[in-house]
Amino acid sequence: SCGEMIFHRDLVANMEVCPKCGHHLRIGPAERFAYTFDPHSFTELPPVTVAADPLRFKAEKKYADEMKAAKAKIGRSEAFSAARGTLDGLPVLVAVQAFDFLGGSLGMAVGESFIGAVEAAIAERRPFLLFVASGGARMQESLLSLMQMPRTIIAIQLLKEAGLPYIV
Repeated sequence: SCGEMIFHRDLVANMEVCPKCGHHLRIGPAERFAYTFDPHSFTELPPVTVAADPLRFKAEKKYADEMKAAKAKIGRSEAFSAARGTLDGLPVLVAVQAFDFLGGSLGMAVGESFIGAVEAAIAERRPFLLFVASGGARMQESLLSLMQMPRTIIAIQLLKEAGLPYIV
């Protein structure tokens, strides 16, 4: 935000924080996992598959085209990634919502991935850490997107009932 030129190596060494003014730059799931987990201790959960465009949403652009462009630009299939690993030797499950993929918006795939990650945390008795960056519900998926909100709330309730920490 200060407008100073920064060498990439200096930015990486300072964990994507400007050494001049302290501005935090946006980081994606790969960087977040690398900064959070113990070195070489994590593996990502596989991405889920859901119906690509069940409503055949059309605005200025087709939703299917927007998704294709987002996948190509970012190199990920969705706005949500999760991984299991250790943090200071403690087994944890970490999930990251990435704003650079359609604003981190909540759609069917994000909801399904979130629930799958919570279920894995419960099954493996791991605390669940979530890094949130969301632009809300994905309008192109309409009610299907909105249905993910109560589903995620139920998943968090299951974490609570299992006595596992949930840190956002």
